[in-house]
Amino acid sequence: MLHIDYSTWFSNFPPELATFLIAMVPISELRASIPIAIKIYELPVWSAYLWSVLGNLVPMILIVLVIAPVADFLSRHIKFFQKFFEWLFRHTRHRGEKKFEKWGEFAVFILTAIPIPLLGGWTGPLAAFVFNIKLKKSIPLVILGCMAAGVIVTGLTIWF
Repeated sequence: MLHIDYSTWFSNFPPELATFLIAMVPISELRASIPIAIKIYELPVWSAYLWSVLGNLVPMILIVLVIAPVADFLSRHIKFFQKFFEWLFRHTRHRGEKKFEKWGEFAVFILTAIPIPLLGGWTGPLAAFVFNIKLKKSIPLVILGCMAAGVIVTGLTIWF
């Protein structure tokens, strides 16, 4: 199993900034930053939560804001990306169709709030893009989902 020690990557940074940066890292996101902030950096719970959620939101909001124009530009100018995005849409819509039929736009919140590796944080904004959820709806759902994931991870970190 691959073991990455994020706490040493940012060891020369103030703990709050290190927590913020760790939360921005794909896959680990706030699932790693909150436990590291509380258990290793010994930040207060509120601080670990705040810096982790803020750090996790930066890439999520960027994804929501820029992925559509970037994907459109790349698809129009580079054949590979046109084929890639067609495949991504087909594959993702097939896998997530039932969730979106059942939950509608709220599925973006659910996908963002689930703090499981390879699901959650970045998945919610990507699903909002693939299922064409408008910014006015997707951004609040992503923010609330991230906050909920932070509460879950903070609770689990304190509990264990």
